[in-house]
Amino acid sequence: MEVIRAQRAGACYGVKRALDMAYDLVEHDTPAYSLGSLIHNPQVVADLSQQGVRAVDDISAIPANAQDGQSTAVIIRSHGVTPEVLAEVEAAGYDIVDATCPHVARAQKAAAELANRGARVIVLGEAGHPEVQGLQAWALNAGAKVDVVGSPDDIPVGLYDPVGVVVQTTQKRATLDAVVEALTSQGLHPIVKNTICAATSQRQEAAAEVAAQVDAMVIIGGRNSSNTTRLAEICEAACPRSYHIESADELRDEWFEGCTCVGVTAGASTPEEQIAACVVRLEQM
Repeated sequence: MEVIRAQRAGACYGVKRALDMAYDLVEHDTPAYSLGSLIHNPQVVADLSQQGVRAVDDISAIPANAQDGQSTAVIIRSHGVTPEVLAEVEAAGYDIVDATCPHVARAQKAAAELANRGARVIVLGEAGHPEVQGLQAWALNAGAKVDVVGSPDDIPVGLYDPVGVVVQTTQKRATLDAVVEALTSQGLHPIVKNTICAATSQRQEAAAEVAAQVDAMVIIGGRNSSNTTRLAEICEAACPRSYHIESADELRDEWFEGCTCVGVTAGASTPEEQIAACVVRLEQM
């Protein structure tokens, strides 16, 4: 069975940067905590925890700085945090290691800029996702009224200009286009900040290309990963035999009965070693 790997797949720059920061703290034996999961990959988060970088949901779960002079490091996850949380960490006196993805930081800035222009801010994204919560908070903090929408159907009625749109970095361009079209059909002139990450778009395009030419498709990444979920949706549209897994152990021989060619892609939070393990397992089938 031939295995075709998408040309763009796996850990993006922002994820690699966050992991480098975390493992650097491990190497220096620095007490460290991340506010929420550093990235949306359960296996990587578990490995970091075993090495001393523990994920906590709230700053209250972080011990006070040690009395021996060694400060505790608090890592801001790659998805970013709200301005209120950031201020709370600063006030507590911890050493802040800001691993916010630069693309997410750009989206946060865009949300605040729209608010400062007096616009009602539409955040296109997955409600409840940490990045989306952050974008919403940055706009609210700048004084805007904010709505989170996942599709054109979620757009509230009665909107009037100025309206601004900012996008979760892992969303599909087609969804953004549909939302903008729905707004303009209401006679609005939305100020659009297309903050979809280029790495996301590249992975989506590469995945779609491979999925269209194979018998089955394997998508590797955390089930809590928004960008991996988008990849799975795109692959399923082109290849019904698509399987979203987190590790090679989940692969089943019966999934690939009669297949001569299988494609592989991976989310932006998936390290190379996890992809390689899946490829090896597929090639052995």
